[in-house]
Amino acid sequence: MKVTISHIKADIGSLPGHTTVHLDVLNEVKNYVEKNGKGILSDHYITFVGDDIQITMIHDKGIDSPEVHELAWNAFKAGTAVAKKLGLYGAGQDLLKDSFSGNVKGMGPGVAEMEITPRKSEPFIIYMMDKTEPGAFNYPIYKMFADPFNTPGLVIDQNMNSGFIFEIWDIIEGKKIFLEAPQKSYDILAMIGSKSKYVVKRVITKEDHEKLPDENVAVISTDKLSFIAGEYVGKDDPAGIVRIQSGLPASGEALEAFSHPYLVSGWMRGSHNGPLMPVGQKDAKMTRFDGPPRVVALGFVVKDGKLSGPVDMFDDTAFDGARQKAVEMTDYLRRMGPFEPHRLPEEDMEYTSLPRVLEKHKSHFEPIENAQKKKEIRVGTKDVD
Repeated sequence: MKVTISHIKADIGSLPGHTTVHLDVLNEVKNYVEKNGKGILSDHYITFVGDDIQITMIHDKGIDSPEVHELAWNAFKAGTAVAKKLGLYGAGQDLLKDSFSGNVKGMGPGVAEMEITPRKSEPFIIYMMDKTEPGAFNYPIYKMFADPFNTPGLVIDQNMNSGFIFEIWDIIEGKKIFLEAPQKSYDILAMIGSKSKYVVKRVITKEDHEKLPDENVAVISTDKLSFIAGEYVGKDDPAGIVRIQSGLPASGEALEAFSHPYLVSGWMRGSHNGPLMPVGQKDAKMTRFDGPPRVVALGFVVKDGKLSGPVDMFDDTAFDGARQKAVEMTDYLRRMGPFEPHRLPEEDMEYTSLPRVLEKHKSHFEPIENAQKKKEIRVGTKDVD
């Protein structure tokens, strides 16, 4: 019997700015799902990271289920009503439509879900990021499923030795491609290195791709609010589900990918590069420069539609070094102020105030050759005088 893991998240208001979720809002969402999820969900878990409320749901309705998506949507709407009553900042900012229309895709909330045939033991990790974009998952997902220096199981575990298939989305052009690792590893890296355009959507075992084309072992939310709304309305704050063990990366291999605080885009006003800091939930609030960007990992096991867990995987001194390195990187980058590469390049600043600044001065620009000639004339006149 198949089971579906659906993870849906949204920013519906935060305290005091983009720092954290108000507990009254979180409790309203919890109460709504608890009251109205009976008969739809077999189990669920609700938490938050930074200013995003995160709903993990177990059910047998399949992906894109109108019932499940509407349940999450209405829960977020209920929470938004409380956020507005409290006057919270950005109340309902990820709810871009007035009414539900089939599923929440394209409506603001981020969605990562997979329908699977459960193994005898079905462990998985939910990764939740704040103050960054979907492409922030490119690096760690590649490390988990294609880099033997991170995941020795790719070399020493016969069940992993054939590699995996990466489903990569071009989120600008709305296209996708399937590439095999290790055979097409260089091609995969050539694409996903451009993380604001190409993002890893799913990872599939080669056996499953042939026999069970809809089944996968990792899935990432790829909702990009700026493109959905047509203007900058908030950070993307992606989430991902990664199945582990028994022919897949071990829990330690799946976590090791975050031991180096690599650079991601987002941070303050969604306009800066910064280090991704792995933290326990107690440290999942956004403070310094609205960050730095953070990731929380919660470990679960699902059996007969019921969840065991979670385990707060990054709440461990083993990741203190990564956190300290992220602090040092933050100090270094912040000294650069508005200069690249701390600030994002112009092409990634489309939904900030930069286009308005350029439009304001549009008529003041002139060809460099004309400006040079004017300078020569002025200099010549001065010499004559």
